Amino acid sequence: MIKRTVKASELNSFVPRRVLRAASWLAGLLVLLSFPNAFAESDFSAFWKKFKAAVIASDKAAVGEMTKFPLSMPYGVKAVKTKENFLHRYDEIFNGEASAAQCFGSAKPDKESAQRYQVYCPFKQTPDDRENAPIRFVFELTKGGWRFVGLDNINE
Repeated sequence: MIKRTVKASELNSFVPRRVLRAASWLAGLLVLLSFPNAFAESDFSAFWKKFKAAVIASDKAAVGEMTKFPLSMPYGVKAVKTKENFLHRYDEIFNGEASAAQCFGSAKPDKESAQRYQVYCPFKQTPDDRENAPIRFVFELTKGGWRFVGLDNINE
C-alpha cells in the first residue's frame, strides 16, 4: 500500500473554491429573490405601452387579460367581478365619464409607490383640461404582474 502525503495547501486550495462558488451563487440567488420588484418601474413601462395600445385599439379581450378581478369602481357603482362582466361593461369603464382611448394617448402615469401607478384623465366634455382630470385609472403590481385594478372619480 502506497500512502501519499497530501499537503495542507493542496487540500485547502480545492475546498474554498468550491465553497466560494456555491456561496456566491446562493448569495446572488438570495439577492434576486429579495428584490422581486427591483425592476418594477421598467416592467410597468412595458405593461403601460401594451395596456395603452390595447385600450386605444379597443381590444377588449387583451385589456381584460391585463385586468384584476374584482375591478374596483367609483363610489356607488358595482364592482366588476368577472371577465365576462368586464367585457359587457367595457364602454362604461373606458368611455363613460372619460374617454380613456383619447386620454391614454398623451397621459403620463403617476407613480404612487413601487407597486402602484395611476393615470388621471379629464372628462370627455373637456378633453384638454389636464388641470381638472378627476377620472383615475389605477394599476398595481400583483403576483401575476401589473394589472388594471380600479377606476375612480376622485370628486365623488
